[in-house]
Amino acid sequence: MTQGLKGFFIIVIFWFVGEAISMLMQNFLPGNVIGMVLMFASLQKGWIREESVSAASEFLAKNMTIMFLPPGVGLMVAYEILGKHWLPITLATILSTMLVLVIVGKMSDKKTK
Repeated sequence: MTQGLKGFFIIVIFWFVGEAISMLMQNFLPGNVIGMVLMFASLQKGWIREESVSAASEFLAKNMTIMFLPPGVGLMVAYEILGKHWLPITLATILSTMLVLVIVGKMSDKKTK
């Protein structure tokens, strides 16, 4: 099995396990988030090697824009709802983005000291 194909298989397995756990938790957290956390933990613990998934993850990162097409179409379907609630959505987007920027900045600043 080629390295890229093996990497895709590993990523799909973690996604599938995350989805299964999400179903067991009655969709409290999205399955893809759970899968990413499990994969991150596995990489940190050394259970899977970075080289095993690097080719597949690089391919997915380079072609990420195509993965935003379905959510973009979904937004257009919900255009009326978005138009009705644009202010809270905009405020939540801006505040959450600022919060993430501050937290990541503080963490990276702390790490460099």
